[in-house]
Amino acid sequence: MIGSQQEQQPEQQQEFIVSTRPFVTPERFDDPAAALARVQEIYDGSIRHLRENLQRFVEGETPSHVRACYPFVRVQTETFARADTRLSFGFVEGPGTYETTLTRPDLFARYYHEQFRLLLKNHGQQHVQLEVGLSSQPIPIHFSFAEHDHIEGNMSPERRAMMRDVFDLPNLAAMDDGIANGTCDPAPGEALPLSLFTGPRVDYSLQRLRHYTGTSPEHFQKFVLFTNYQFYIDEFVRLGHAIMSREPSSPEDQYVAFVEPGNLVTRRAGQDAQPGDTFGAPPLRLPQMPGYHLVRADGSGISMVNIGVGPANAKTITDHVAVLRPHAWLMLGHCAGLRNTQQLGDYVLAHGYVREDHVLDEDLPLWVPIPALAEVQVAIEGAVAEVTQLTGHDLKRVLRTGTVASTDNRNWELLPQRTPERRFSQSRAVALDMESATIAANGFRFRVPYGTLLCVSDKPLHGEIKLPGMANQFYRDRVDQHLRIGIRALELLRALGVDRLHSRKLRSFAEVAFQ
Repeated sequence: MIGSQQEQQPEQQQEFIVSTRPFVTPERFDDPAAALARVQEIYDGSIRHLRENLQRFVEGETPSHVRACYPFVRVQTETFARADTRLSFGFVEGPGTYETTLTRPDLFARYYHEQFRLLLKNHGQQHVQLEVGLSSQPIPIHFSFAEHDHIEGNMSPERRAMMRDVFDLPNLAAMDDGIANGTCDPAPGEALPLSLFTGPRVDYSLQRLRHYTGTSPEHFQKFVLFTNYQFYIDEFVRLGHAIMSREPSSPEDQYVAFVEPGNLVTRRAGQDAQPGDTFGAPPLRLPQMPGYHLVRADGSGISMVNIGVGPANAKTITDHVAVLRPHAWLMLGHCAGLRNTQQLGDYVLAHGYVREDHVLDEDLPLWVPIPALAEVQVAIEGAVAEVTQLTGHDLKRVLRTGTVASTDNRNWELLPQRTPERRFSQSRAVALDMESATIAANGFRFRVPYGTLLCVSDKPLHGEIKLPGMANQFYRDRVDQHLRIGIRALELLRALGVDRLHSRKLRSFAEVAFQ
């Protein structure tokens, strides 16, 4: 067992001179559960060390320096994977040494266990073992805080300024997206990446998710809906409370809780409250991108986030949700219909994207295509047919598949010489919005299956602009149906299973092993 610094070096801890966690000898495992338990043990020891020393610092003591590091997992192999070729994850590309730092094994326990299991299975336990130890990557002190800690409020400004001399603070150089972007180039002798995200990168996003959505990462589910209108959130809240108010009606009806900003938890009728529920309270004001969660016990429920307007918000939230490794995310929103044959209220299923959003140009060059994913397209079209009860020609009358253009210029109609219109015509675009291409492109970049179903709310090229009276009537008529389609599409994707859903289309030449 790894003890605290005080247990292992009591005299030094008492004098408060040496405050770096002692070296932990790496161990090898051929059992994923044992490897995960070791990761948890090392992580807990590091966090305990930081919190104990931080408490002393808050009380007025000043150590020389306090450091604790993330656990790591490493795989070394001299063989290629014995993998089912249908899988898109769970194996390393070839012989070599691969490793990553890990964080929050309590939150990611199920995920880590599955990645460990697949690595051992696909490479053969006689060829590969999991090596777990203490890395040299420091845990920033802010990432050690418990959910309800507010340490800095108890210190003077001078004392807070001194923290950087005593503790490690977040270092952006240790948490960039070079692995996901395909620009990471390890030096000779350096281990190759095992995961898209390192421990510090994950911790950074977990903090950001709390800030932007007003809910803890623990509540996020594996299937995510994004929307740019509060109307959809209002309907999702109504639906969530309706489900919670009744007993389950079928074996598939496994939602157990509904969570709102402020971590306000409503449990399913007939179920007891959990200890953590008492911490929730409605916020004084909604966060920037409020999140809501229809929870299943295994985490395979549905989260919905109102991202607001614009590609900057779309990139921001997907940058952070991606570290939770969702199984799919979909965009449900409104768009400008660009074809005269479209009617207000028609649906658009994106099968391609024109990216004029610009927020991802440095991370994902414009020459990279963003393909439609067959599994997602089929699920969305099936959900539209099921909810609308339309088939054949009648379905095609209200659902058009085509290219969606996303722009960062909300007032594109005012540009001179009709240049946007010409570009949209050349690209064969059928709809225009401000978020869909960003969400799809970030899904491609982070290997998260993605899709877009939009609803035509105006036709600016044909004189039908969005007016308040028209919009209100349109929202009342369409939001409920559109949301039910999105939820049904995610339920169909969930039924596919993870192995089929995570497409090989999203693999690069030398892909990381972790999904």
